[in-house]
Amino acid sequence: MKKTLFLIMFLSLNAQATPFANGDAKRGENLFKKYECSSCHEARVGGDGSAIFTRADRTVRSADNLIVQMERCSGAIGKQLTAQEKQDLAAWLNQRYYHFK
Repeated sequence: MKKTLFLIMFLSLNAQATPFANGDAKRGENLFKKYECSSCHEARVGGDGSAIFTRADRTVRSADNLIVQMERCSGAIGKQLTAQEKQDLAAWLNQRYYHFK
């Protein structure tokens, strides 16, 4: 019983530590480039557009917010992201900018 409880707790904590475990960050980076996401960000915040992820008043404050915001952004480019594309993009953005646990 103790082993089972420990295993359940361990798996639960591990799942929380990686919110986009099903995503591939490298594929996400390629999708970010393919869909030219930075062009919109550059227009909004200037520079290379990366300040959109790190500014004090950013919209994305959690892993769930990230998925919602990506859905909004995909609408702006006229693209419906697949579930896997969302995971891949989120994995890359999380690895590079957000670091959600």
